[in-house]
Amino acid sequence: MRLLVVEDEERIARFLKKGLEEESYAVDVATDGPAALDWVAGAEYDVIILDVMLPGLTGFEVSRILRQRGITTPIIMLTARDDVEDRVTGLDAGADDYMPKPFAFKELLARIRAMTRRTSTATVAMTVLEFADLKLDTITHLAKRGSHEIELTPKEYGLLEYFMRHPRRPLSRTLIRESIWGYDYYGASNVVDVYVRHLRQKLEAHGEPPLIHTVRGVGYKLDDLEE
Repeated sequence: MRLLVVEDEERIARFLKKGLEEESYAVDVATDGPAALDWVAGAEYDVIILDVMLPGLTGFEVSRILRQRGITTPIIMLTARDDVEDRVTGLDAGADDYMPKPFAFKELLARIRAMTRRTSTATVAMTVLEFADLKLDTITHLAKRGSHEIELTPKEYGLLEYFMRHPRRPLSRTLIRESIWGYDYYGASNVVDVYVRHLRQKLEAHGEPPLIHTVRGVGYKLDDLEE
């Protein structure tokens, strides 16, 4: 899942990005209102975490503009001000939820999950994803191939979930990288190939047939065909 964090305080933005990525979310960060609008114009997000006090445009204004443009992505608004008038203003501007600062990170995660449960399609909202003999619990992050449990790192989990939400569909390396690592990833160019190799090794650790296949000239796909 991809999240956009809109926060101008560097310390808070860095904390949110790190914490959410550890929970296997792909996270982009905008530091002002106009930048937030640019990010949303160029990518699809599952949830937007939006601070109220921003340079350029306030969070209220950003939310209002997004709704006017027909963007229905759930918005969780963050603010240091917690009076009733501000909450009403935020909700009237199109926010779906409102959290006062400081907040517990565990509560933010719960609210993100609640947002996605309410707005996702039936397929995306499924708690347990299944493909062939592979199962993935999106709540506990437990993966099983047949009767064998598979230990996954956060990025391996994110990669496997992405494949399982798009079965039999060829996925380009660029699409995978942007969906799992975010648009602002500037690390190794072969990161997708490296993680796919690790994931394949774990999925086939007990002699099981391959499920992740290379699509020549494109990238990879999850399929139960035989190579």
